[in-house]
Amino acid sequence: MFDQVTMTLNVDPYIRSALQEDITSEDVSTNSVMPEPQLGEVDLICKQDGIICGLQIFSRVFEMLDPTTKVELFAKDGDTVKAGDHMAKVTGDIRVLLCGERTALNYLQRMSGVATYTHQIAGMLEGTGIKLLDTRKTTPNNRIFEKYAVRVGGGNNHRYNLTDGVLLKDNHIGAAGGVKEAIARAKEYAPFVRKIEVEVETLDMVKEAVEAGADIIMLDNMDHDTMAKAMEIIDGKAEVEVSGNMTEENLAKLSGLGVDYVSSGALTHSAPIMDISLKNLHPINE
Repeated sequence: MFDQVTMTLNVDPYIRSALQEDITSEDVSTNSVMPEPQLGEVDLICKQDGIICGLQIFSRVFEMLDPTTKVELFAKDGDTVKAGDHMAKVTGDIRVLLCGERTALNYLQRMSGVATYTHQIAGMLEGTGIKLLDTRKTTPNNRIFEKYAVRVGGGNNHRYNLTDGVLLKDNHIGAAGGVKEAIARAKEYAPFVRKIEVEVETLDMVKEAVEAGADIIMLDNMDHDTMAKAMEIIDGKAEVEVSGNMTEENLAKLSGLGVDYVSSGALTHSAPIMDISLKNLHPINE
C-alpha cells in the first residue's frame, strides 16, 4: 500500500494523466445518457483466479474524480481471489462511476496480472533461499505500479531507476574499454554507499569482475555448467545474480548453485492482465 506522501507526490500525477488521456474534454457517452447527477452503485467482480493487487489505486481513480465517492472493499492487496468473488462496491454519482470505470480497471487488471504471474514464479523458488527480482523493463509511466505489484506477488524490486545504483551492462563495458576499466571508473565516480554490479557473459569476464572488486556479479544468459564454473571463480567474493532464459526447467536447476538472486523482466513485460469487471450498475433513490 502506498503511503500518503508517495500517493500525493508520485502516484496521483500518473493517475490524473491517465484520466486526462481518456477524457480530453468530456465523456460524451456518459453525458448523453446521464445529463444530471444521480446516485448509483456498481459491483467489482473477479472473473479469474489470481492475486488481487491495486485496490488502493482503483479507489483513488474515483476519489480523484469526486471525493464524495465511496469504495467499500471486500478484499485487500495480496489476497487470493476466485472467479465470481465480489471484491468491492463503489457508490457515487453514476457519471463519475462511468467516467472512471476503464481507467480504474486498467490499473487493477494490470497490477493484479503482474502480482499473479510473480506469485507463480516465486513459488518455483520457494525453499531455495534465492530472491526473485524484477527489472526496469516496465511499461512507461507505470513503473511505480508494476514494481509494487511485484512485491505484492512475492517478488523483490531491483533498482527502481538509473539513479538507484550502478549496474554496468555490456554497452557500459564497451564504452569504458573493458570490465576492469568500467568498475574502476564506477568506484571513482559513484558514492561509496552504492554497490557496484556488473553484467558478465563469459568466464573471462567473471574473472575480471572478481579481480576488480565488483560487489554483485550478474551472470547473463549462461547455461548451467558455465554458471557452475562461474560460481567456483567467484567463490563468495561477490553476491551473484543470474538473468536470462529463466524458464521453469532452468529455475529448478539453480538451487544447488548457491546464487543469491534471479532477475526476470518477464514479471512486468510479459504478465497477462487479470480479468476483472465492474457490473450491475444501477441508480439508488435517496
